[in-house]
Amino acid sequence: MVHCACGHEFETGSTLKEIKVEICSQCHPFFTGKHKLIDTAGRVERFKKKYANVDKSKKIVKKSREKKEGN
Repeated sequence: MVHCACGHEFETGSTLKEIKVEICSQCHPFFTGKHKLIDTAGRVERFKKKYANVDKSKKIVKKSREKKEGN
């Protein structure tokens, strides 16, 4: 017998007599339809915005090194 923290009980083909779980199909957000969608588009946009200037700063550093080597 499987006992969930939500109170749901069901049988399984396990060799153990008793199994205690915290989440089952009756209370898991994916199965109940109460799950939240993650805003992955927002995360990608923040990442692009954060690292958009990396190439520009590399070019500036490269130009300053070339200037120093030239003088």
